[in-house]
Amino acid sequence: MKIIDLRSDTVTRPGPAMRSAMAQADVGDDVFAEDPTVNRLEKMAADMLGFESALFASSGTQTNLLALLSHCQRGDEYIVGQQAHTYRYEGGGAAVLGSIQPQPIEFEPDSTLDLAKVKRYIKPDDFHCARTRLLCLENTQAGKALPMHYLASAASFAKDEGLQIHLDGARIFNAALKRNVSAAVIATYFDSVSLCLSKGLGAPVGSLLCASSELIREARKWRKMLGGGMRQAGILAAAGIFALAHNRQRLAEDHENAALLAQGLSDIDEIAVDFHEAQTNMVYVDFPSESAALLPEFLQQRGILVSGGAKVRLVTHLDVAEEDIQRVVEAYKEFFSG
Repeated sequence: MKIIDLRSDTVTRPGPAMRSAMAQADVGDDVFAEDPTVNRLEKMAADMLGFESALFASSGTQTNLLALLSHCQRGDEYIVGQQAHTYRYEGGGAAVLGSIQPQPIEFEPDSTLDLAKVKRYIKPDDFHCARTRLLCLENTQAGKALPMHYLASAASFAKDEGLQIHLDGARIFNAALKRNVSAAVIATYFDSVSLCLSKGLGAPVGSLLCASSELIREARKWRKMLGGGMRQAGILAAAGIFALAHNRQRLAEDHENAALLAQGLSDIDEIAVDFHEAQTNMVYVDFPSESAALLPEFLQQRGILVSGGAKVRLVTHLDVAEEDIQRVVEAYKEFFSG
């Protein structure tokens, strides 16, 4: 029985063609900037997003941290969403390793940050306060693609307030497809962008930070300090090149499957489905508390993996096909009809 894993789009596995590209990768010592495949990946990503330069790192957590450390000094502050990955799910790295203070703000229902609220949280130019240096956005956030007019407003706002602006664009290509623009159009509003290769794009590991050459030089120093200098990393970079070349447009299939999943689950009275019009590859569902504890095991017995809890995120990806969605919906219907 095929296992259908809906816990995250990080669970994807490289296929034969990607594995072949990795096996045949030309490699060198990347710390000496001599790995031709890493160099090719970094140039490819920078060109794709319209930046001067890019830096390959092991994870999105690391590329986001590199951005924060490169934009901010000790005692500076970044403004960020309360549920944003850079604040909630990255181990407090900016505070622990950079002495950078986060100022979290609740997201709006469409996953934007209200810029009027952001303005109120910018600290005055006063030695009593941390210096507000950076605004961080996330696209997609909770699976929602941010509106394009909002990105333009946020960029203009940041410039007027003297802030740099960073995008955690782990799923920027999902956002671009949803908004029917290129990733470069989204990136043009930011001073730096982190993008992930190991989520919907299907690479086994790796993320990229894209920015100006000056900021990437600073980030490269921080990457070394954090122990992120990799040697013959071209084996990993080759998977990233394959992912960027072959797996961007197929993300639309994940969006279609998520919509099918949301539609199918909406037919079950006991389930509340949250599927925003800007949703990409994530479906959020609420279950009765008495069902939440029993559902994961019930589904696992039928070859379906989901996270536990009364509110669950179901994520579609390249290892989930349209026929799998029907199997998942039928399993939920079976549970609630019992």
